[in-house]
Amino acid sequence: MTNDIVAIVRQFEKGVVFRLGKVQAVREPGLRFMLPFVDRMEKVSMRTVTMPIASQQVITRDNVSIALAAVAYYRCVDAALSLVAIEDVRQAIDQIAQTTVRNVIGRTTLDQVLSETERLNEQIKIILDATTEKWGVLVEMVELKDIELPESLKRAMAREAEAEREKRAKIIAAEGEALSVAKLAEAADVIAAHPIALQLRNLQVLSEISTEHNSTIVFPAQFLDSVRAIGGFVQREVEAG
Repeated sequence: MTNDIVAIVRQFEKGVVFRLGKVQAVREPGLRFMLPFVDRMEKVSMRTVTMPIASQQVITRDNVSIALAAVAYYRCVDAALSLVAIEDVRQAIDQIAQTTVRNVIGRTTLDQVLSETERLNEQIKIILDATTEKWGVLVEMVELKDIELPESLKRAMAREAEAEREKRAKIIAAEGEALSVAKLAEAADVIAAHPIALQLRNLQVLSEISTEHNSTIVFPAQFLDSVRAIGGFVQREVEAG
């Protein structure tokens, strides 16, 4: 607090002038003059303040103990009220923020803490803003962070996630098998209607084997009969055409 005749209020501040101990005016940024020995000015920052909320142990509604930290963003909207209504506005917001976080999380299950963080942030902000409004302070945002779970719970969640992945893998494999069986059934129907297709497939497999490996292929008599059958089929098709 200053009692100079001339005071400079910076752009991000407002100056609250006390005249004989009573709030006389709130001065905007710039060069401001005061009555000597009568007026005193205290400057209040109007910038947004980032305030960490210390980590604390909280027991959720389903009796899980977690360590939880947060951060709050607030700014002064009424310079005179923030000086007159409360002695140390920052300390007051810090204490009420810790209490509010603990109370809100204590009424929430662990699954909600992990999955509904945005809703909890908004709920905490509304409660804090209702309290700090009478101090001339606006709470702009509250963010939960650094949610630390017990090691035993982390291991249990990891096992659950692994079991879920295995379940999905088995379901996908089963679906693949079902699709494969359906396609094989369709292929069997085609082969049954056209026996020559099976012989052509046998030739294709032999061609693939000989390409990938240096192999000696022995043609059994039955296979030679198949070749002759293919030749007869081709000839009949030519004659029919």
